[in-house]
Amino acid sequence: MTMTAELTVAAWPGLTPRLLRVGPEGFADYRHAGGYAPLADPDHLLSEVEASGLLGRGGAAFPMAVKLRTVRDNGAEATGTVVIANGEEGEPASIKDRWLLRNRPHVVLDGLRLAAGIVGADRTVVYVSDAAAADSVERALAELPGDLTEAPVELLTVAAGYVAGEETAAVHVVNGGPAKPTDKPPRPFEEGVAGKPTLISNVETLAHLAYLHQHGAESFRELGTDASPGTFLATITGGGRAPALYELPHGVAFADLLTVHGVSPEHVRGALMGGYFAGLVNRDIVGATLDHESVRALGSGLGCGAIGILTADCPVAVAASVLAYFDRENAGQCGSCFNGTAAMAAVATGLRDGVATEEDVDRLKRWSVVLRGRGACATLDGAANVAASLLARFPDEVQRHLENSCQTCLSGAFTAARPYEVESGVVLV
Repeated sequence: MTMTAELTVAAWPGLTPRLLRVGPEGFADYRHAGGYAPLADPDHLLSEVEASGLLGRGGAAFPMAVKLRTVRDNGAEATGTVVIANGEEGEPASIKDRWLLRNRPHVVLDGLRLAAGIVGADRTVVYVSDAAAADSVERALAELPGDLTEAPVELLTVAAGYVAGEETAAVHVVNGGPAKPTDKPPRPFEEGVAGKPTLISNVETLAHLAYLHQHGAESFRELGTDASPGTFLATITGGGRAPALYELPHGVAFADLLTVHGVSPEHVRGALMGGYFAGLVNRDIVGATLDHESVRALGSGLGCGAIGILTADCPVAVAASVLAYFDRENAGQCGSCFNGTAAMAAVATGLRDGVATEEDVDRLKRWSVVLRGRGACATLDGAANVAASLLARFPDEVQRHLENSCQTCLSGAFTAARPYEVESGVVLV
């Protein structure tokens, strides 16, 4: 299922958008709105980031202040630091980073400048794979006055791929290698680009940092929940609707999102969360709120904010397609991942097609536990999440497939090379 229709871009009803402004936005407009204000006191801004509770928007939801402070402190004992704005949106079901880079490149570059100022970076990199995003950033860089940023800004374009946006893969590329993850430790905050402590931050996170610099932590916390403050960009696909990008306050009811998106809650079978990484949830999602703590309680996660709504599609077939994608997209350098994703994909495909056995399902369950943490990156963990969540959240559907009696799949199973993808060529207005 590939979404090719025009993308709907909208803030939550009644919400003054923080990030989803009408674009494309040039330097003059962004600066007139308060952007690129001088960073008078990096320590004060770091304190504001801590007070804001800003969590990373790339998938892991790691506290931004901890990242900044760690790289800054490590840099005090090294020969400088590096900051990478990670816009390599390898997750097919997400469009938020591409939208920001294409339409509001200056809010990302401003956040990059501020992060560099906090950690004392002497080099910054914008890391992308989308050609239109690269063109937009290049034009934005050409608009910047020479004295606006202390650290030079480089634009680096890489071939798109699921693992290309992983933090060690990004470092590997900047260092001149292929876009493949490397073993950890050391992690980039310890030793990254050219051996220097390196901060790698998702471009949406950097955009929120620019908002914080202008408006402060108190304003940032006016929306969201105590544990999940602020807004986030959510890519919504599936449900028989065209794709949409919404700016949502954390804590919004999923049922309310369905109403805004035009999907009846009665027709929802579940959702694919966090793009592909966080796995599947069943109809319990309809009664949940969209914040980290609530979604985590369902055994899943918000991840990068991409949500695929399952209505007519069978969750077993969706899981099979996602696992087949992981099988194709793994870096091919860790035996456990190379073999593990293939094995899980084979069982899920057999289950979808009504030829798997109870023993196959038992193996899939075991693999979803024992294979976690065995790869250089989290691809294998993502596959394990999909397998485990399918078995735990949809036992009745799994049983119907063991009996080859799923009427949905018998009438035409869901198959997609990149499930719930939002194409790079989608109209971003």
